[in-house]
Amino acid sequence: MVKLTQQHSVGSESGLRKFGPITTETLPWHPNYDVEALSRRKRDALPSTYKAAIPIEIAEVDFDIPSGLAAEAEDAAATIIRLDAYVSARFGSEDIAPMQSVLLRSESAASSQIENLTVGARQLAIAELGGTASKNAELVSRNVRAMAAAIRLSDKLDADSILAMHSALLGGRDPQAGRWREVQVWIGASGLSPDGATFIPPHADRLAHCLDDLTRFLRRGDLPVLVQAAVAHAQFETVHPFTDGNGRTGRALLHAMLRHSELTSRVTVPISSGLLADTQSYFDALTAYRAGDFAQIVRQLCEASARAADDGRWLVDTLAEVRTGWLEVMQVRAGSAGRRLLNLLIGQPAVSVAFIEQQLQVSGTAARRAVEQAVGAGVLAESTDRKRDRVFIAQDAIDVLDEFSERAGRRC
Repeated sequence: MVKLTQQHSVGSESGLRKFGPITTETLPWHPNYDVEALSRRKRDALPSTYKAAIPIEIAEVDFDIPSGLAAEAEDAAATIIRLDAYVSARFGSEDIAPMQSVLLRSESAASSQIENLTVGARQLAIAELGGTASKNAELVSRNVRAMAAAIRLSDKLDADSILAMHSALLGGRDPQAGRWREVQVWIGASGLSPDGATFIPPHADRLAHCLDDLTRFLRRGDLPVLVQAAVAHAQFETVHPFTDGNGRTGRALLHAMLRHSELTSRVTVPISSGLLADTQSYFDALTAYRAGDFAQIVRQLCEASARAADDGRWLVDTLAEVRTGWLEVMQVRAGSAGRRLLNLLIGQPAVSVAFIEQQLQVSGTAARRAVEQAVGAGVLAESTDRKRDRVFIAQDAIDVLDEFSERAGRRC
């Protein structure tokens, strides 16, 4: 066991501690595998000790935010609010649901892409339908569930909510899903030891203390929303409480904070698409945070929010144009299954007859008729060559979603 020690920070005029860099502690390295199975050279190279991080406690820190940074955070927050209001006003209560879905899925895909999990819109849509898709598509589909869980649980930002997000992300494929890690993890270096790692998060024995500090920080109400969200995200990545999925869960937590603070009320702003513009600067900002500079991660989040707002507006406007084109060629009356199918396809561009029945609450006959209309008009095309469990694709929507992904990635 590791003995927990109190951190001592310099006092400030406000009575709160000042923010500063992480410290480290030297711990013995005990491999959890059979070292005799390694070659002599690899055994000899194993370290006897390593240095793990001791994150600074942030629940009662005075961040001393420069006025310029506070203004950047305020402007970025206003940008997020404007996008949420724009989408809500343009599409209203009836038509906004598919746009909510597509923005959530786009954010999830971009967040996964930061972790080098890349998937095309077609494969992701098929995975979301429950069809046979690539491994990456299945993983990104789970990230969609994690993001949805984050939004659903945003009223209560605590450890249980974070565990639920992680469970939604990895449940069913990882026995550690929804469980705090009990082993040492590290970033970079080999899988044999933390020797030479880029960063070594705190020992597992420190997690309870670190997570209690983080959740108390989440309840603070004295910081600008984007400053608090950026710091919480960076602290979460520093604590690294899971064996896998920390980055995606941390970005899901970020969105839970935006919804909790009411910067967003109806849509998910695709901030990860903004981070994709320069992932190295994003990772560098996390490193700078651990060295005692929180301003860089705040600026990264502010810049990403501005880019995300532009990308999000382009996405919903372009998909709205696609839907208008569909309406012109389909000639379906308001309220019909065919008309409602077009809205459904914006949010889920891969469908089956059974899926349409369930989502639109119509009979099988009505669902098949709507599909036939859409196929006849060129809105849908079958992607399978079988009589049962046929899947149909709305390629126009798929093309827009792929272009959205390219818009974000091509800036890298």
